[in-house]
Amino acid sequence: MEREMKADSDLDLDPDSEPSHPLMPSAPLGQLDDCEWIIQGRGVKPLPPPLGSPGKREEQRSRSSFTQPSVPLMTEVAARQALLHFVASQCCYGSRAAGELAIRQLRQLGTYRYRLETFSESRLSEWAFEPFTKPGAASPAGDSPLDPWDMEIGAPQLFQNQTRRCRVPHSALVRDCHRCCGRGRSKCGVCHGAGRTRCVTCKGSRRRLKQQKKCQLCSGTGRKRCNTCSGRGSKTCAICQGEKKLQHFKQLVVTWRNNVFEFISDHQLSFPGELLSKVSGENIFKDENVVVYPIIDFPDPEISLASQRAIAEHRTVFATSSRILRQRQTIEVIPITEVHYQYSGKPYVYYIYGLENKVYALDYPERCCCGCTII
Repeated sequence: MEREMKADSDLDLDPDSEPSHPLMPSAPLGQLDDCEWIIQGRGVKPLPPPLGSPGKREEQRSRSSFTQPSVPLMTEVAARQALLHFVASQCCYGSRAAGELAIRQLRQLGTYRYRLETFSESRLSEWAFEPFTKPGAASPAGDSPLDPWDMEIGAPQLFQNQTRRCRVPHSALVRDCHRCCGRGRSKCGVCHGAGRTRCVTCKGSRRRLKQQKKCQLCSGTGRKRCNTCSGRGSKTCAICQGEKKLQHFKQLVVTWRNNVFEFISDHQLSFPGELLSKVSGENIFKDENVVVYPIIDFPDPEISLASQRAIAEHRTVFATSSRILRQRQTIEVIPITEVHYQYSGKPYVYYIYGLENKVYALDYPERCCCGCTII
């Protein structure tokens, strides 16, 4: 697929001028409309999904219509309002500078974020037990437990981390309780089987302190009946709950995990890239299937390489230890506005990023030095 690429140019705007488009990533967004995409399948071995294989897929073409990001144009009013909201959230920032500064330039840019989500399922079995209360509930002789992957489990919610536990059929074994050795009762841990404990009033002295009279609570014996076991010296076994036997069974633990790979293209700004992971962008591409194939010929080559690397990594890591149920890859445009302004005759700059209009202002002029964290 041949495409004509226009050279990138920085967009230095006066407040009164309007750009051709509010977002300018490495390729003009206007070139993304009605473009032809190649989903590369050649040389990529599909992963074996548990819910039926999609079959062998040849290299295929899919024509996708990409809508222009509906991000509103950043204006002076919106830029100042975003800064005022940011200053109000910081305990040591003054709002006077945000209200009096003079905005000299709005440089509206954007960057791409690629994200691959691989929804995987893993299973393991572990032994568990419960009091044996139903004599007819044991498995008939000769039955063998099912393989963990042969059990049918209800469909999970896609791309959400969750864990489910269920019993493996035909895996039950009945044994005497290991705690009480099949007696149904265990020695009291308070009186150690004696049935009586030291009197809390006279503390075993048989007489009340200060009065030198016989303790009425223990009748002068210095000991009283244990309240925990009611004087029996033993109590109902907490493991078998007095049933004397335990039913051991295999418990299947099914874990669904949404594994995320994220890549943000280089924006070449004095701006921490990790902040962009915490905001949302405008979605311009989405591909979801049992398995997805690498994107190629995207206007920004970094995104194509990230897609190929992410899919290869997830296939290597998750295909051997779990089953891949679903994959989803998306491309978003994250808006970034570089705001140049003056305050007290000195130049400053701050950034507005994401659809939430978050602000990063490292050199904000009106702040005290109490060690606040800038976010």
